[in-house]
Parts: sequence; structure tokens; C-alpha cells
Amino acid sequence: MARKPDGPLRTGFTTGACATAGVKAAYLRLLTSAWPKQVQITLPRGETPIFTLHTTSFADDEATASIIKDAGDDPDVTHQAEIIATVALAPAGNGVSFHAGTGVGMVTKPGLPIPPGEPAINPVPRQMMSGVIRDLAAEHGASGDVRITISVTGGEELAAKTWNPRLGIEGGLSILGTTGIVRPFSCAAWIASIHRGIDVARAAGLDHVVGSTGATSEMTAQRHYTLPDHAMLDMGDFAGGMLKYLAKNQIPRVTIAGGFGKLTKLAQGAVDLHSGRSQVDFATLSNCAAVPSADRAKVAASNTAQEALTIIGPALADEIAHTARDKAHALVRGAEIDIQVMVIARDGIILAETSG
Repeated sequence: MARKPDGPLRTGFTTGACATAGVKAAYLRLLTSAWPKQVQITLPRGETPIFTLHTTSFADDEATASIIKDAGDDPDVTHQAEIIATVALAPAGNGVSFHAGTGVGMVTKPGLPIPPGEPAINPVPRQMMSGVIRDLAAEHGASGDVRITISVTGGEELAAKTWNPRLGIEGGLSILGTTGIVRPFSCAAWIASIHRGIDVARAAGLDHVVGSTGATSEMTAQRHYTLPDHAMLDMGDFAGGMLKYLAKNQIPRVTIAGGFGKLTKLAQGAVDLHSGRSQVDFATLSNCAAVPSADRAKVAASNTAQEALTIIGPALADEIAHTARDKAHALVRGAEIDIQVMVIARDGIILAETSG
């Protein structure tokens, strides 16, 4: 993970905001026969950022403008990506239609805000772009019937670093954003991805999903249960974000899979398992029933959770698994979900596994 910069953090703009700016520039070119040097758009919460055009082109009744996305200080995979908007005039009565260009994905599975068969351009960006077209058409006496195509240079390669393949978005990135603003180092984007993963799993009728803390635990659990990719939720550190959403959007069976250290924090009541936001309490760990009285001082003095596990062995992993399961059940507040916990070593060996 990228290191959080020192000092105040810059906000940035979503792919949806950049696409909207490109659409405004391109449609202005069609309406006025001149390119603006910059374009200003209004975001859903009233901000009015100004964007500088990166490239432009025009042919017949079609104009294309691109914007280089600035994600601010957020470690976003689309930071500095080129977002390209092409606007073409359409026959009267056609309204505004959206299309996926190179590097923008197509939705293939239900459960997302956009139905299968549509380009992965989310509802708020669509509303923003449609609003720009509507306002400019009214200002210039045009019909507002256009075909909008959004592309992202290198988008298919960038999408491989996101949840899109697992969510059934094929061929590229999604055009995202609910506010138009990227808040640096916020948890919102990751937690939103977990929520969409749950939505897709529910829509697909899955009765078992796995929330994993990392790649090794995910691979081990997927192989152990023989589950499809869209049953695997990249929970990361956000156990609380996943479980609270599951409480209202239930799936019958949920396995939480992770390393001993992170699951110890869950067992001790943490819902954010990041090392910068929660720590293992070794005094509490030393008082686990699995720790013999002769070893409690050693466990309390441990430098890492892994060291404590080495001192005690599998019995400690088993107790942590069961305690973490109880904490997880408390977080879903009585929802009818069979929660299991699997503790996995760094080499992929299953150290402990609870029943439901």
C-alpha cells in the first residue's frame, strides 16, 4: 500500500467527473464550432471544479476530448489515467445514450447499479453527463440528442487491478463517483467495493461467500470450499464494513478467512484490522483459556501475534477463531447468517476453522 503523505492531503476527482468535463467540452465543440480551453462543471454537492483539456479531435458530427484524471493524494489505480469522451449527434428523439469505448467495461452480472448488457458507467456519472447535455442544449437551442462514448487509455490493464473482473465487469474499468470528489486515503471506495461484491453474490443466488484479509487467505479458502471468484470478497481490513452490510443484505453462509494477527484483533473487538488503526492487546491474549498459566508472561511480552502463536501453537489459533466468530455474530445483530472463521498461516496452511 502507498505510504500516506505527510501534511494536508489533496482531494482529487472521480472518473465520472473527468468524463463529464470531457463530454461538456466535446458537446460545446459541436454546438459552437470552437474548443474551450477549460471547462467548469457542477458536482452533485455543488462544487464547481475547472478541468483543462488534454487532447481534442473533431470529425463530421463527432467531437472527442480527453482529461487526465488527478486523484489527488489518493493511491487510486486510475490516477493520471486519460479519460476520453466522444460525443456524436444522434437523430432527433433518441435522447442521450451511453456506450463503452476502449478501456471501459461492460456489465455481465446482475446485482450492480447498472444492469447486464450496459456499459459500466454508473448512475451518478450518467446523471452528470446527461445534465451537461441538457443544459447546453437548452442554452444553444439544440435537441440534446447525442451518443456518448467513454474510453480510458489502458483501462483494460488497469481494471485487472480492481474488483471489476470478479464483479462481472468485462473489458475495462467502471466510470464511477457519487460526489465527483476523491477523498484521499478514505476507506469509502474499498468498502463500497465490498458492498457491490455482496450485491453481485446475492443476485447470483450464492449461499456462501468468503471475506478474506489478503491474497493467501483468499486463495486457501477458495480452494478449500471450491467457490467461484464472485463468492470471494476482498474484505481486507474492513471486517466491520463487510459484516454491517451483510446484516442488512444477508447471505446464508459467510466465512471470514485471515491471518492470526488480524483475526486476533477481530476477536478482541476491532472492526478495522489495519495496523495503523488497531493493535493486538497482548495482555488480553495472554489470558486466553488456551494459554497455560506458565506461558502467560511470555505471551504478554510477545512482540508480535505470530510470536505468541509460536509459543502456544494450534490451540491458541482455535480459540481466536471461535472468539472472532462470536464477535462477528454480534456485529450482524442476530441476522440469520452462519458465520465461520478460518485462521490461515502465511504459507497457506489452515491453522483453525470453526463450524457455523
